[in-house]
Amino acid sequence: MRITIDDNSGFCFGVVRAIDVAEESLRRVGEVYSLGDIVHNRIEVQRLEALGLHTVTQDDMAVLRGKTLLIRAHGEPPRTYAHAEELGIEIVDATCPVVARLQRVVREAYAKMATVDGRVVLLGKRGHAEVIGLTGQVADDVIVVEREEDLEMLDYSHPIYFLSQTTQSIELFNHLAEIIRGRMTGGAELTVNDTICRRVAGREALLAEFSASVDVVLFVCGRKSSNGKVLSEVCRKANPRCYNIEEAADVDITWLADAESVGICGATSTPRWLMENVAQAVEAMCNNK
Repeated sequence: MRITIDDNSGFCFGVVRAIDVAEESLRRVGEVYSLGDIVHNRIEVQRLEALGLHTVTQDDMAVLRGKTLLIRAHGEPPRTYAHAEELGIEIVDATCPVVARLQRVVREAYAKMATVDGRVVLLGKRGHAEVIGLTGQVADDVIVVEREEDLEMLDYSHPIYFLSQTTQSIELFNHLAEIIRGRMTGGAELTVNDTICRRVAGREALLAEFSASVDVVLFVCGRKSSNGKVLSEVCRKANPRCYNIEEAADVDITWLADAESVGICGATSTPRWLMENVAQAVEAMCNNK
């Protein structure tokens, strides 16, 4: 059995930076509180929890006076920073620079649309942490769309500024942009700003090529990972024998029947060490058959 780990998979720059910031803060103060999972991967979160990182929610902030609160890579709306300041909480900001830039773009787009009676429309997953942080930049006065059917809620007789959550599919974004463009009426202007992170989006073609090169694909990611859902579908289109797992214990040996090669890859929230654990587990299974 040939077992290969995809060199292009694993943590993106923003996640690496957030974890580095968390580990440095843990060394400095001993205990750090992360507002939400620092990464959408249960196994990596457990590793950091063993070092003193505690995952909390907005409801927990009232009891964190004098503590250190980590803003993860997904970012937060301004109201979170204001609330922390009121409570005397130290903020350690690990917002991904790509996300921070997009937050500024949302504010600028909103200001532009306000002058022409237009709306900001965001391709994103409702309720996702990054989307909450983005829409919160302008008091949630943004229309969030997830699929083509959601475009029915738009008013095409007024200007539209269309942008995207950083981890969305380029293909879907371009598809929706073309539909919106075709529906604009009365000379209303459409502004399309592709704000998808190329460090993430560029992986789609590489993952498709990798998946097609092996008999079976094991895609490793946390069940909460939005990026994981997108990238695993890319793999599945290239290779129907693609299985989503969260850790090595999830591997079913029957998936490997008649396979001569297995490819292991993952989301931007998947640590390299976890993919290596899966590779070792597959090797052990094959040796024990």
